[in-house]
Amino acid sequence: MNEERRIRVAITHGDTNGTGYEQIFKAFAEPEFLELFTPVIYGSPKIASYHRKALNLQAQFTIINSIDEIHEGKINMLAAVDDEVKVDLGESSQESLLAAQKALDRAISDIGIGAFDALVALPFDLSHIPGSDSQGSYIARKLGMSGEELDIYQNGGLHIAVATPKVPLSNTSEYLSAERLSLKIRKLSASLSQDFNISTPRIAVLSYNPEPDREEREVIVPVIEQLREEHLWVFGPFAADRFFGDGEYTSFDGILAMYHDQGKIPFSLLSEQYGVNLTSGLPTILATPTDEIPDAESGNVSEQPLRRAIYAAIDATRNRKRYMEPYANPLPKLYHEKRDDSEKARFAAPKKREVSDKAEKAEKQ
Repeated sequence: MNEERRIRVAITHGDTNGTGYEQIFKAFAEPEFLELFTPVIYGSPKIASYHRKALNLQAQFTIINSIDEIHEGKINMLAAVDDEVKVDLGESSQESLLAAQKALDRAISDIGIGAFDALVALPFDLSHIPGSDSQGSYIARKLGMSGEELDIYQNGGLHIAVATPKVPLSNTSEYLSAERLSLKIRKLSASLSQDFNISTPRIAVLSYNPEPDREEREVIVPVIEQLREEHLWVFGPFAADRFFGDGEYTSFDGILAMYHDQGKIPFSLLSEQYGVNLTSGLPTILATPTDEIPDAESGNVSEQPLRRAIYAAIDATRNRKRYMEPYANPLPKLYHEKRDDSEKARFAAPKKREVSDKAEKAEKQ
């Protein structure tokens, strides 16, 4: 991230028949919001204008065609969708989903060239895209990084990740391997340190079954024991009902659920309004709102889910930058730490003890 400019946050417009543009225009209705960062909206000027008129919102944006044209202090609208798309507020369609996918694809193509520092993706239904149960998994697959991403549901001090993909419950045990579980715990621990600025995070691992069974004995417990030997602060497995019902979750920085509903339902019930799904493991921070979006036709949609996602993306970007700074410019070795490890040095320069032993032997002779 270049310190000479403000943080750049890319925002994809989501389902064009949804509430994305209403949230965007309402969020930027306050000029002070632009003082925090420079937005780049990946969307369609035509569709944006339609929403603005239909909702009677006063909003100005600057149309650009590439990242080279970005204006600091302006609402930049990058034309990522050229096709004529019919807008039917509140009615998701194949056209509106394709427009959402095109905007996301354009943003993905700009990740590799450092076009922005963080990405905030407004929601759309990915069920028509095989192998993509979230925008994070879709981006990872497009970048050739499948399996590297980790979605973390975050709200205040609550951070919940899931070990297995979003598949039918009867199939989740097929994905619960020691290798996968170990990888997910390591990624959660790393993200809590890097993206959330939590030193030595305490992680709770939930049980797969209500009572200990094969998955706990053969997979979960051995992985926890192994990681504790490596000095990771990992605890469990905990039965989910008692863990959340008795408030034990408040003692931990991160929680790894075994399957989607085991993590998402408690998150929705326990968290305050406007949670965020923050995806780590990608080249850039990705944040998406987790809240259910009301009817797009109502005109009473709150912009707070989008604001929260943007704040989370900015905070995580800054935290990661601070975390990585010491590794970018490590201190040079001190004089006494420098060593010549070459074969010549090993055999040409005897150790002090060897010299002392030879001198003592010569005196005795």
